[in-house]
Amino acid sequence: MGRLFGTDGVRGVANEELTPLLAMQLGQAGAYVLTREKEHKPTIMVGCDTRISGDMLANALMAGACSVGANAVYVGVVPTPAVAYLTRKYKVDAGVVISASHNPVEFNGIKFFDGNGYKLPDSLEDEIEELIRSDMKGIKFPTGSRVGKIKYRTDAREEYINHAIQSIPVDLSEMKIVVDCAEGASFYTSVEALKELGANVVAIHNNPDGTNINANCGSTHMEELMARVVYEKAQVGLAFDGDADRLLAVDENGKEVDGDQIMAIIGSHMKNKKTLRDNTIVATVMSNLGFFLMGEREGIQIEQTKVGDRYVLERMKEIGANLGGEQSGHIIFLDENTTGDGLLSALHLLQVMVETGRPLSELSGIMEVLPQALVNAKVPNHKKESYMEYPEIAQAISFLTEKFAGEGRVLIRPSGTEPLVRVMIEGKNQVQIEEEARKLAALIQEVML
Repeated sequence: MGRLFGTDGVRGVANEELTPLLAMQLGQAGAYVLTREKEHKPTIMVGCDTRISGDMLANALMAGACSVGANAVYVGVVPTPAVAYLTRKYKVDAGVVISASHNPVEFNGIKFFDGNGYKLPDSLEDEIEELIRSDMKGIKFPTGSRVGKIKYRTDAREEYINHAIQSIPVDLSEMKIVVDCAEGASFYTSVEALKELGANVVAIHNNPDGTNINANCGSTHMEELMARVVYEKAQVGLAFDGDADRLLAVDENGKEVDGDQIMAIIGSHMKNKKTLRDNTIVATVMSNLGFFLMGEREGIQIEQTKVGDRYVLERMKEIGANLGGEQSGHIIFLDENTTGDGLLSALHLLQVMVETGRPLSELSGIMEVLPQALVNAKVPNHKKESYMEYPEIAQAISFLTEKFAGEGRVLIRPSGTEPLVRVMIEGKNQVQIEEEARKLAALIQEVML
């Protein structure tokens, strides 16, 4: 059995891989590890996205937490960044989100935050995992009045909305905005926040029924939003993912604006206002080459990390940066929250549009998006980390790296959350790089299956 925790918590098909039993064990082990130093009776805040399996897993996890003597506060359906913020605001001991982010409805996941709203380092995840594997060895289960209890709160989402609009109180009364909520956790918070700031909001995919999350909508399926922005003659379109910790945008002409471009737009504006700390943005190795060229031209230092917003955050904390993120739209504004936050990203982007008076199509021209091809190779999950151990694959990667040296790059990495090896090639010729990426992905899949 491989490691339980991926780059974004524990993920799997709900009720098959991620079972109520595993959720209960994660609740027990997580509550114990995260709260064992506390003198008081610890409290864990739990929220979820709109998946039908969310209540099942949340209640199992909270039962586990209560069984080791921790209390739980269940805030229901809220964005992941809301749990991070509220954990910190209410000074509870830990936070948990039940969500599989952008994945289809059959998947779900469990991710932990510490009492300061930060995702856990590998070392703490390893401790939680070890406890589960040892069948909770060494844990004493309380009885009587020392067992934990669950409290239910319905006001949490309003607290999160207030935090966002107080952080960036931009006047949106002249804006028409189309918002794609991905039938997910932002279905209420994003729409209400934008309306409270005066925007004319056209909301789509904001009627979650438990089974339609991310279904041909949200930040992974932008086609409908692109068309709707043009049809509505809106200034901008905003696309969230299932748990609303990421944002992608669409300009007034219906063209996608990705996370790299959003960071470039906001980062350069912050630099001009002298609010970009040390004139530095933290990004991952997957950011487009054009983003790094933008940094050189604009006098912005781009720090690189491996893929995963947790690694971006770790580097931001190390060097004191206040802006970082990923091409996929996970963007962290560390002055305002401790994790990727789709709503804050949207408000920062809208603030630049309002303060400069420039359309998004013009603002996004700050960086040239160089041709990039990304192809996934489906491989057995337990093998995905060892792709370089196959001589045919290592040789093919070496050949392509030499071929594109000086005018592009080749980046291969295993997915942190899915049974995939991702092949990314950048270069000058879109047709050529797509062909080479497909060939290499097919080879990886064939050799490793």
